[in-house]
Amino acid sequence: MLRSFLRTEAGSTSVLLAATVLALLWANSPWGDTYEAFWHTPVGLSFGDAQLSLDLRHWVNDGLMTLFFFLIGLEVSYEVRLGQLRDRRLIAVPAVAAFGGMLVPAAVYLLFNAGGPGAGGWGVPIATDTAFVLGVLAVVGARCPEPLRAFLLTLAIVDDVLAIMIIAIFYTSELSVPALIVAALLLAAIVTLRWLKIWRAPAYIVLGFALWLATLASGVHPTLVGIALGVLVFVYAPTDHKLLLAGEAVQGFTVAPSAAAAREAARRVQRAVSVNERLQLRLHPWSSYIIVPVFALANAGVRLDGESLSAAVTSPIAIGVALGLLVGKFAGIALGTWLPLRLKWGILPGNLVWGQVLGGAAVSGIGFTVALFIVDLAFDDRALHDQAKIGILAGSLLSALLGWVIFRLAWDRGGVCAPPDAEPSQDLPTTLAVPVGPGDHVRGPRQAKVTIVEYADFECPYCGRLQPILEEILRQNPDVRLVFRHFPLRTLHPRAAPAAIVAEAAADQGRFWEMHDILYSNQRFLTDADLERYAAQLGVEPWADVPRHVARIAVDEESGQASGVRGTPTLFINGVRYEGGHDLDSITHAVDDLRRPA
Repeated sequence: MLRSFLRTEAGSTSVLLAATVLALLWANSPWGDTYEAFWHTPVGLSFGDAQLSLDLRHWVNDGLMTLFFFLIGLEVSYEVRLGQLRDRRLIAVPAVAAFGGMLVPAAVYLLFNAGGPGAGGWGVPIATDTAFVLGVLAVVGARCPEPLRAFLLTLAIVDDVLAIMIIAIFYTSELSVPALIVAALLLAAIVTLRWLKIWRAPAYIVLGFALWLATLASGVHPTLVGIALGVLVFVYAPTDHKLLLAGEAVQGFTVAPSAAAAREAARRVQRAVSVNERLQLRLHPWSSYIIVPVFALANAGVRLDGESLSAAVTSPIAIGVALGLLVGKFAGIALGTWLPLRLKWGILPGNLVWGQVLGGAAVSGIGFTVALFIVDLAFDDRALHDQAKIGILAGSLLSALLGWVIFRLAWDRGGVCAPPDAEPSQDLPTTLAVPVGPGDHVRGPRQAKVTIVEYADFECPYCGRLQPILEEILRQNPDVRLVFRHFPLRTLHPRAAPAAIVAEAAADQGRFWEMHDILYSNQRFLTDADLERYAAQLGVEPWADVPRHVARIAVDEESGQASGVRGTPTLFINGVRYEGGHDLDSITHAVDDLRRPA
């Protein structure tokens, strides 16, 4: 899901950029007056004497953007229940970094605007535009590893949730108590339907639309409805029962293909996946390619003539926004990353290095979608409105440039699940930092001529493909031993760390290698229930001493980091990093070379 999300966001960046350029060209063309006139065109719905009328811009900002934030709510719900936000150690660092990336930009802005007419715009530079950031990272390419993208995505989720809370609390002018009561009752009705497990889409659509209307009338920004409803959408991991039914239906279609069998197979496969994930798959293209670009077209247009630019150069609002994005975001995220690492509250995913984190902090200063959104709420004066937009454009462009420079200078790469033909890491240690000791997991004779040390991850598909090759090498060469060390890539493979814990629990009873083989034979099935079933097969208590097992895994990870391990699988043969192919012939040839007399 994460890779699909990244591909969609990165690919849509060009559409978003085109919409932004079009808005600027339109606003600065000889027909520039028509830009504001068009987006202020009133459009309404009437039901008898009841009317709902908004101008086009508010239909976009209050209506379409509710769907955008609904998608964010879906992401939050999924990540909390099944994704990265389940692991406290992984969420702690990006969460604190997100707080820093909001507090410091707001403080920088207020340094220039406290007590002035622009003081209310402190929320403008606090938010990161995920689509633009991921687009820039796609251009950066290999210098930006996937764990950094995952780190920034987690940061962006926390950032978006905080931004919505700020909009709801600080940018709500007047409240209608009766409308708020109606909205609360409608939300309670939706929660009740969910609790009763009544899954009828029309009921949720009608109640959701009514909730949006009530929230709009209450004075609270209706986008809050989007994220609340997204969080409530049910999400679950596929159960063995549903997977079995889906497999049987597909098998039935394969044996006797027909329209009815095809429909049943499609229905069973679809039901195996949660509604949350299905909605994300359907809504991401609409959000990325239509909703957000239309929002940019409706809000990014600003006059860039000599008068407006000269006013922006000396405007505390434009300067505060630009520096808040460029300096505030960079400093806030960097400090917010350093602090939890220093206090050992969490870890960085995939063994990222500081050069990569600082590059990510810099490009996080690209604030666009939510920044423009808050501009529209913070300023009624058109001149102040335009100055803030110019600050957003300047700060975002400078942040992208700073990030590109940092990535050019900081070429270190982070941890990846590397295919066998991946390019070898550059300028990393080539020797094993920690020799094989009595605490290692060893398969083969203790006094072997050749020792292969493998840093691996139980969920990594390349590690899974390598296992039968290593077993064949041990079978053919009785004087070779294999040493297994844990290196779970938690962001890419969320089930790798729990699998490693269960393997260590088995090791306590001398059954590590049996569990090792079971885990690699069942890489697609590593849920907690699966792991508990494998442990029961071996008579192992899987969660008996988790802190000790986590500490044991951390020892392997630290030795891997010291040895320059950046991905899985990584092999060391007699203490020297192996850079050849991960096929039987290549590894056998390397082993034979070491057995020959010098």
